[in-house]
Amino acid sequence: MSEPDGPTVTPAGGTAVAERPAEEVLAQTPWVTLVWDDPVNLMSYVAHVFTTYFSYPKSKAQRLMLQVHTEGKAVVSSGSREEMERDVKAMHEYGLWATLDKADQ
Repeated sequence: MSEPDGPTVTPAGGTAVAERPAEEVLAQTPWVTLVWDDPVNLMSYVAHVFTTYFSYPKSKAQRLMLQVHTEGKAVVSSGSREEMERDVKAMHEYGLWATLDKADQ
């Protein structure tokens, strides 16, 4: 009798093993900090915050600030959830409107 091309019976533990990589990927999914446009802060101040807090070069800070201004939001950092919670808190302390979200895959 010949063997079928693929397994016809899945071992009892097979499903759990198959799901583990997806769980690991989910746990490693980077998060992002989004800064949103607001009617309060000056564009120069927003660029200053990005330069001061993130240590971005002036050109990158300006580009991100313009993205916030023209598109309504910009991703300003990415990393673990804990890191992004810290960055969101810092943006709030600077008076900016910021949120965290899962990064697009």
